[in-house]
Amino acid sequence: YKRLGLSGERLRLREHESSELAHYSIGTADIEYAFPFLAAGDYGELEGIAHRGDFDLRSHMEGKLDEKTQPLQLQLDADGKPRWKGSGKDLTYRDELSGERFTPHVIEPSAGADRAALAFLCEAYDEDQAPDENGQMQSRVVMRFHPRLAPIKAAIFPLVKKDGMPEVARELYLGLKRRMNVFYDEKGAVGRRYRRQDEIGTPYCLTIDSQTLQDRTVTLRDRDSLEQVRIALDEVGAEIQRRIDE
Repeated sequence: YKRLGLSGERLRLREHESSELAHYSIGTADIEYAFPFLAAGDYGELEGIAHRGDFDLRSHMEGKLDEKTQPLQLQLDADGKPRWKGSGKDLTYRDELSGERFTPHVIEPSAGADRAALAFLCEAYDEDQAPDENGQMQSRVVMRFHPRLAPIKAAIFPLVKKDGMPEVARELYLGLKRRMNVFYDEKGAVGRRYRRQDEIGTPYCLTIDSQTLQDRTVTLRDRDSLEQVRIALDEVGAEIQRRIDE
């Protein structure tokens, strides 16, 4: 979760008290996140991780049953064979060094995709100040998604809709589209186009301008640092992928 952008300060691993444990659990811990809509100090569960011991494989060997039923009892079908797949089979393993036979334990992680998506959305939302096309500082809403989670990895803009810039921008867009989800936009001032991409969390914007037509370089703008650098047109795909991987 931290590698994909959640703040370690808002995450915790909470061990269950003995009174919370299911009868089959040796130990359980929850990964929890401090959602901003919860009261101060409260956390919501992202993922539960249960150490189920040898309960699962032992259940298969001795017979399928309701987990609340003890002791385990083998259930047979009308032909006298184990009713459930795996029942009655020896599912133990032999230790290669000691030769001792053992029943493997099961660790069961259970994560909620909707909860994780909500946590990443809450973490990404931000408001700050950024310069507009005239260099004036303006408020902006920005979704600071980790590049691997951002729905759109890069947006491609021709600075103006003439002088061959849209043709080069389209060529770049179609080339990148084979490798990642990208967006083409030629409507409005480039500053407004930056804002639109910031609001949906696009990490990188690529602008085709008059210099591109001279030396085949483009401006790459970073959503978070606002840094703008020139890179070769032929190296754009590799550079975007490198930044996503990092």
